[in-house]
Amino acid sequence: MTTHRALSCLIPPRESFAAASGYAELAEELGYDSVNCTHIAARDSFTVLAALAMRTERISLGTAVAPIYHRSPASMAQTAATLDELSAGRFRLGLGVGHRVTMGGWHGQEIGPPVAEMREYLAIVRAILAGEPPPDGRRWRSTFAFIGLTPRADLPIYLAGLSPAMLRLAGEVADGVILWACPSQYVREVVVPEVTRGRQTAGKGLDGFTIMAAVPAAVGGDRGTVLDGVRSELHRYFGLPFYRAMFDAAGFGRDLAAYDAAAPDVEAQKKAIGEEFIEALCALGDEREVQAGIERYRAAGATDPLVSAVSGSDFAATLRAAAAVGLTS
Repeated sequence: MTTHRALSCLIPPRESFAAASGYAELAEELGYDSVNCTHIAARDSFTVLAALAMRTERISLGTAVAPIYHRSPASMAQTAATLDELSAGRFRLGLGVGHRVTMGGWHGQEIGPPVAEMREYLAIVRAILAGEPPPDGRRWRSTFAFIGLTPRADLPIYLAGLSPAMLRLAGEVADGVILWACPSQYVREVVVPEVTRGRQTAGKGLDGFTIMAAVPAAVGGDRGTVLDGVRSELHRYFGLPFYRAMFDAAGFGRDLAAYDAAAPDVEAQKKAIGEEFIEALCALGDEREVQAGIERYRAAGATDPLVSAVSGSDFAATLRAAAAVGLTS
């Protein structure tokens, strides 16, 4: 007897909308559970997802993730409810704190205590969606209430998590956690235990809670080109404090030290990211190796692996390879 297992994908953010639409339609055809859009310095994720809602019928749609500092809680609730209506109840809201360098430089917003401010923000969004008076917080306040629209009160909300404290918060107050650039051993040794503690605080178990872990994947192609693509993507994250702390906790302090020692030579910094780290993080190689990489994340505790593209590889082929055994057992 075969049983369905969750598998999702992340739309490459720098490709055209025509390409994004093609990937979403292919993912739906292959049986993926959701397509997700990140919110970086490219297309607006909510706008892209609204358009993809018109091109698909079954597959769920999610932000992975939208930072909380570029929209007020009321604006975020309104956007989420609108997209959920447009997609006939297929939307899932993924929220994250972002990073001080981007939230300050791009949006002129200062990140305060991240866990406390995320807790406040999420409480207001949930209250607005449920038609309840939003609670007052120290950073966030709102008197917004919907008029002429009744949103889905239990619209799923996932949080991006890296630190133990944010992972516990996700377990306590969210419906799932979204992980990016987390090696599988970090999922097993840190994410699952901390999320479990958060669920226990809320008097809940892990049943029904989604652990969505991004798995950079590429089937076939020249290995050198694929490794260059992975390193080019990871380079920026090796310079961000939240990710550096997570990489160190995952056991890759030597890669961080080598990266720092190579500064300011960007190409040398990329080369300092070792193949051991890349192998722990990614699913690369032939179809069997890609599938084994995804299974490594499942074994570590990821309930919904998130297949993401590697620059220079064929993402459509990777989606097919991952789905070959990734959706059934």
